[in-house]
Amino acid sequence: MRNFVPLMKARQVLIFLLSVFAALGVLWLVMPADGIAAGPLTLRFSNMQATLRDANETKVDVDSVLNAVQARFKMKQDTLEYYRQFFTENPDRIYLPGDDINFFRPVFKDFEKKGLSRVVHYGDSQIELDRISQDLRQDLQARFGGNGTGLFPALSNVPSASISKAANGGFVQYTMYGDSTTVRAGHSRYGILAQVVTLTGGGTVTLRSTSNKNAREGVHSFEAVTVLYGRPSGGFSVKAVSDTLRPVPVEEVGESGLHKVTWHFGRPVQKAVLRFSGNAEIYGISADPDSGVQVDNIPLRGCSGTIFTRINKPLMADCLEMMDASLIILQFGGNYMPVVRNTKVIEQYQEQIEAQIQYFHEVAPDARILFIGPSDMGKSVGGRIVTWPRLPELVDSLKATALRNDAAYWDLFRMMGGENSMGQWVKHNPPYAGPDYIHFTPAGAQKVGDALSNSLLTYYDYYRLVK
Repeated sequence: MRNFVPLMKARQVLIFLLSVFAALGVLWLVMPADGIAAGPLTLRFSNMQATLRDANETKVDVDSVLNAVQARFKMKQDTLEYYRQFFTENPDRIYLPGDDINFFRPVFKDFEKKGLSRVVHYGDSQIELDRISQDLRQDLQARFGGNGTGLFPALSNVPSASISKAANGGFVQYTMYGDSTTVRAGHSRYGILAQVVTLTGGGTVTLRSTSNKNAREGVHSFEAVTVLYGRPSGGFSVKAVSDTLRPVPVEEVGESGLHKVTWHFGRPVQKAVLRFSGNAEIYGISADPDSGVQVDNIPLRGCSGTIFTRINKPLMADCLEMMDASLIILQFGGNYMPVVRNTKVIEQYQEQIEAQIQYFHEVAPDARILFIGPSDMGKSVGGRIVTWPRLPELVDSLKATALRNDAAYWDLFRMMGGENSMGQWVKHNPPYAGPDYIHFTPAGAQKVGDALSNSLLTYYDYYRLVK
């Protein structure tokens, strides 16, 4: 009799547990995949529909995707048949307006010339910290020569992984992108960086080689420094020095009143100090090679790429001409996704992007334009990370917009695996994207940058074969 009560309690516990499991099983069978609405809340529970869907869903294998991308470039052959297939069938190719395989010929001619040519890479926060740009820069400089990190603002609260800089003195930054806390200028003279730094009274800007572990080798030295400025006060001056080197400045003045002054140090240096005196508008500073190719990384955080038409045209035209821009890359679309509700909204964005492309055709008529649409972006829906609704539609629309406006297009969304690929990039070891399911990590950005440069250089190899 002393063992009867504990035995009854154990039996009751077992019955209770089995009842709970049975209830959960019934709930698993009948729970709708989208949950049950309860006022402002939605009650969700694991259900049979979702389990079967997940079991049948083909997940993107990131390594397989990237290995396939790499393999397609490794199969390169110096035959016209290989290039014909690449230009028409390779999913990693750059799509060209009118399928004109000579579209990049002027760019490559500039890359091969003596002197400096540059690629101006605009993008949203996806390219901050020199992501993607630095890998394209490294690959192009390995082929055509060059060093340095390219253009950056005299004063900025956004760091770079590729150069260390510090500004002291009367500098104030104005940008035309960002949230409501951003300070706007009372004019449209923003220049090539879509921002302007006003200088009052003077100041110094110190440039040093970066110690960032993610920086590429080529940015650890530079041979020349350029300052773009306008509206100088009487007696304005700027001097450059690196250690004991005091090079003679070479100055050029554009029709818009833009001044470009460049110092050539005669050898690679790791540090330079710019000493400003007086008042002026500073549109940008650049650490460059004496010759070769430079890639400027210009991240515009929070921007959808629709602001350029508000920048003074003569000033922008002078900036791009003086800086020898051969190729302009526009990488946008991700920041627009939160407002995309239907096809009409996408069509409105297409019209805005078309206006930006036409703007660059006007201010840089000799440059080529390459548009890169958004990557895959992950969003939690029913407890699963899936591609944002209508993102594939937006990607296809941007591609069509670029091509019909004489701009090339590179499909980053499909290069990384297409729909629902971002979640797997995040899960990859090491992670190729961050926990926001939007931004690439440095490791992931390197994969993207290398794929982009491989595609561009394939067109160059064809150019070399037939020229």
